[in-house]
Amino acid sequence: MPRFHPLRFAFALIVAALSGSVVQAQGGLDRAALAVKEGQLVIYAATDYELARALLDDFRLLHPGIRVDYQEISSRALYRRFLDEAKAGGVADVVWSSAMDLQVKLVNDGHAQPHRSEETDALPGWASWKNEAFGTSFEPVALVVNRARLRAGDVPESHAALLRLMADPPEYLRGRIATYDPARSGLGFLLHTQDVLANPVVFWRLTEAFGRAGTRAYASTSEMLDRIADGDALIGYNLLGSYAQVRAMQDERLAVVLPRDYTLVLSRVAFIARQAKHPNAARLWLDYLLSRRGQQLLAANPGFYAVREDVAGNEAAEQLRRSLGGAFRPIPIGTGLLTHLDQIKRRDFLRQWHETIAPMP
Repeated sequence: MPRFHPLRFAFALIVAALSGSVVQAQGGLDRAALAVKEGQLVIYAATDYELARALLDDFRLLHPGIRVDYQEISSRALYRRFLDEAKAGGVADVVWSSAMDLQVKLVNDGHAQPHRSEETDALPGWASWKNEAFGTSFEPVALVVNRARLRAGDVPESHAALLRLMADPPEYLRGRIATYDPARSGLGFLLHTQDVLANPVVFWRLTEAFGRAGTRAYASTSEMLDRIADGDALIGYNLLGSYAQVRAMQDERLAVVLPRDYTLVLSRVAFIARQAKHPNAARLWLDYLLSRRGQQLLAANPGFYAVREDVAGNEAAEQLRRSLGGAFRPIPIGTGLLTHLDQIKRRDFLRQWHETIAPMP
């Protein structure tokens, strides 16, 4: 039997490790070359093109041989379109959406392929699931108010304060509360059902109060922000804070409030489609989106924060965590998001919502 030599064994481990690094590096180079050979990348995204423009321009600069077809689609329409096309072999290479629950359902149903790299390994634990679904940002869920027309003493700093205000709402607030219609908005369904999980008593009491005050329900964030800015609505409930902060930077009539009792924080989830026609280009894009460079560009948008904690200049994210403290509630990516997508539970939630809030037309 040959004798065991510790030094030879250690040397062999070092050589194996170095060889692995070289293979990994060569694999990266091969992937870029293969991606250029594929020549195209199709992204389905529920993210406004203007917010993704800097990322797309930079990616094209790094990989000029890849033509990027970026299709902006609302979250629920994206989900339906992806499923319809999957029956015929699929079209999208990457799917990127803020409707975390719908993304996780697609992954859970076998529509994603696994991917692991240095970039995916750098994510916090809550932002990665099965090496298939990846959080790319974190974005707080907010209240939005018309600062010019809402009385200063009526600006709610928490869910509890909003509930006190709505228990006996002043006449000028009646018919001037806005929120998502969960039946028409995939994002709205996610945010409201996550709110139920966070504090069911407060959520349903607020919904009852909203119903008494004549709340209006909308399908899109932009429409609500327009109504609040115009004064048709004065308070928006459970709005996506990233879009709201972008608008508030441009419109001084709007103010964004992050509730002090708890602030839900969502992440736009991306995955590579199992039927991707351009899988190497898809992996290049996903790694770029999760890289320090991509994260810095994404976080340059007001209201968007890098999900990675090692991104230089990400002080805003750390300041947000510190300011919210225990109120900071990230929504983990995983099977917990599927709870309300069960057909019966979804039907029961929507029935209770409509019976409680009775949104005005």
